[in-house]
Amino acid sequence: MNREDVLKMAQEENGGRDVADLDAQKRGAYFAYLIGICLIICVDIVEGIVLHRISYGCNMAMFVMAFVAFWTKYRVLGKKHELLVALIYGVGAAVWTVLWILQLCGVIA
Repeated sequence: MNREDVLKMAQEENGGRDVADLDAQKRGAYFAYLIGICLIICVDIVEGIVLHRISYGCNMAMFVMAFVAFWTKYRVLGKKHELLVALIYGVGAAVWTVLWILQLCGVIA
């Protein structure tokens, strides 16, 4: 096989994307995740200082996102470490969800 045949086979195996595209997509998702976490932390700090409260909904969303990411990694890789991290984020997501619902109902500030 020549180089073009190998590249074509690799793209077919990867859904029409090459390795560089997959790597760029992975890096983009990683940086988006990190920036999202930093943004939520900043929003929580500012809301805590200005409004004297924290929006539990933002934290819930981030924990759910992390839970789904690690659960997916566990399903794909089958590593117990990924399952443990997913469960920790899942519990955190459940706690933030309850707090968010209580905040929406006016039970807590």
